Amino acid sequence: AVVSTQSTGSEDMSVYVKKVHFKLHDSYSQPLRVLTRPPYRVSESGWGEFEIMVKIFFHDPTEKPVTFFHLLKLFQNETVTMKDKTLISEHYDEIIFTEPTSLMYPLLINTKPIDPSFSQHHHNFEEVERKTFTAIVESRRKIKTEISELSARIKSQKEAYQVLKQEVKELEQEQAKT
Repeated sequence: AVVSTQSTGSEDMSVYVKKVHFKLHDSYSQPLRVLTRPPYRVSESGWGEFEIMVKIFFHDPTEKPVTFFHLLKLFQNETVTMKDKTLISEHYDEIIFTEPTSLMYPLLINTKPIDPSFSQHHHNFEEVERKTFTAIVESRRKIKTEISELSARIKSQKEAYQVLKQEVKELEQEQAKT
């Protein structure tokens, strides 16, 4: 298994990333791995599934570390593919710095290209993002249609209820007269 943290493009994260902690399953001889330079990658062999923790620390000490958790499955299934006898399970996580500090901002905008051998994605995350966005838009359209159809049914049922209620009232009035 290879566990790594890298940018989706070709930027060198070490400009702003101080170190990355990988916490593997306790059955590994060294479950906590600390990497201080790219590639931020851990290779191990094994079988099973367990949660891994990835904690990213930044050069700016005022920026809090960011922690991600992922379920790592070391066997082929619907989310894990096989390529050249290697299992591949990629996840996309995004870190957004909404108000970077004066120390962090120049680090983020002045990244340099990374060695291409460090950046080896097996998925095209831009394509995944496009497909996900399209699926969300389509789902929202379907939901709006369903809401509109259900609202029309509710309105129709309320009208039918009012008609029946009026008929019952009229029948009760006729019975009261007799």
